[in-house]
Amino acid sequence: QVQLVESGGGLVQAGGSLRLSCAASGRTASFYVMGWFRQAPGKEREFVAGIVWNNSVWNSGNTNYAATVKGRFTLSRDNAKNTVSLQMNSLKPEDTAVYYCAAKEIVGAINLSGSYNYWGQGTQVTVSS
Repeated sequence: QVQLVESGGGLVQAGGSLRLSCAASGRTASFYVMGWFRQAPGKEREFVAGIVWNNSVWNSGNTNYAATVKGRFTLSRDNAKNTVSLQMNSLKPEDTAVYYCAAKEIVGAINLSGSYNYWGQGTQVTVSS
């Protein structure tokens, strides 16, 4: 049974920083990618960032970011601890959303939410202006 547990959300002023973490348990060896998505009230869930988790592939460790967060957010992994972390800097009010950690086993596009097999419960990030 795979479980993803997010932590680190909260309230921060615009321009501030937060660090989200996701701890994975279970069959993590089957993961190809781990990523973060977010969903703001009244909006569709959208891709934030993803990292190739599998150590056996040529692009292991490669990251992919949504254009809206590139240069401000940094995604990292620790395979030994089964965690991924999303460092979010220069936060803006439009970054306010519930952030979800997700993992996929299938090779393919990192930014498609429908291709992810496992999801966490989400953590709220609120950025005040």
